[in-house]
Amino acid sequence: MVAIPKTIKLFINGEFPRSESGRSFEVLNIQSQKKFANVCQASRKDFRNAVESARAVQSGWAAKTSYNRGQILYRMAEMLSSRRSEFEGVICETIRNDKVYAKHEVDKSLEALIYYAGFADKFQQVLGSENPVSSPHYNFTTVEPVGVVALCFSRNDLSDFFKALCPVIVSGNSVVGLLSQALSALLAPLGEMFQNSDLPGGVVNLLTGFSDELLPHMASHMEVQSLGVPPETDDIAQLRKQASQNMKRVVFLTSELSLQPIAQFVEYKTIWHPIGV
Repeated sequence: MVAIPKTIKLFINGEFPRSESGRSFEVLNIQSQKKFANVCQASRKDFRNAVESARAVQSGWAAKTSYNRGQILYRMAEMLSSRRSEFEGVICETIRNDKVYAKHEVDKSLEALIYYAGFADKFQQVLGSENPVSSPHYNFTTVEPVGVVALCFSRNDLSDFFKALCPVIVSGNSVVGLLSQALSALLAPLGEMFQNSDLPGGVVNLLTGFSDELLPHMASHMEVQSLGVPPETDDIAQLRKQASQNMKRVVFLTSELSLQPIAQFVEYKTIWHPIGV
């Protein structure tokens, strides 16, 4: 039987467009070294289009109830579980030819989705507070999403992708993510999973390409409110300098499951309400 290499497109606004540049790169089967897929190489314009999509839907996504956002993350877990064999197969063919590793990665990804789905309607109470003040006011602090977040996924583990993505979207942010070359073959099943999990189009946008080309634009884009990068990212000082143009927060992504990753992508609003007047 003749194996036909796949063509993997970008995932923007809930759809699968080709790169406007027409560029692509190959992903090989790690065992046979034969072509597994042709993957679209995103350009600066593709990134701008993804940011526009993310910006257009972010307020609507943030306005959904926390319970509903948790339901959608749980639905993602259901979709991933039902397509486990497909994800494990792509991992074994393009990342590491190890069935135990592939199963472990899917298990850890499911754990991240369920963990943050459970936090969807709880982190506000934990991060918010009632503040003691020496005046006739009721003073309290609430949390709200920062807005559009750009994430650079340069690591090769599927579980690290979900551990970085889930805390960002569960708090009401929208995302433009750049996958590593190793993870790029997973864009197709990931996009289909998001597309069929009740997630509004544009909340998660995924690009494939090269970080040395796109990361400076992610840092300098004025409509991006926060940038998440792995701790080992090169030229972090330069990225922070570019991000300072709109006071963009540059955050190191973590692989731990905790409240801290959510706290990195929210802002705090303090409200003073007069009493006894």
